[in-house]
Amino acid sequence: MEVKQIGRKFKIQETGLELPDPNPAMTEEQVQQFYSVTYPQLTTATMEKVFDGESFVFTFKSVIGTKG
Repeated sequence: MEVKQIGRKFKIQETGLELPDPNPAMTEEQVQQFYSVTYPQLTTATMEKVFDGESFVFTFKSVIGTKG
């Protein structure tokens, strides 16, 4: 039997941009905070987790609100 570590992928839904995993030891929330410095829309984004057969894919979805 062979044991494989399941990888992670991070994507921004609006742009389709795939971001590399900065550190496998980080939680998904820490990765979101890490990338929010470069991509400010991630500060309020929700995260969706899906397994694609090889790795977990975390998709950041911007939450667009209304003013007033």
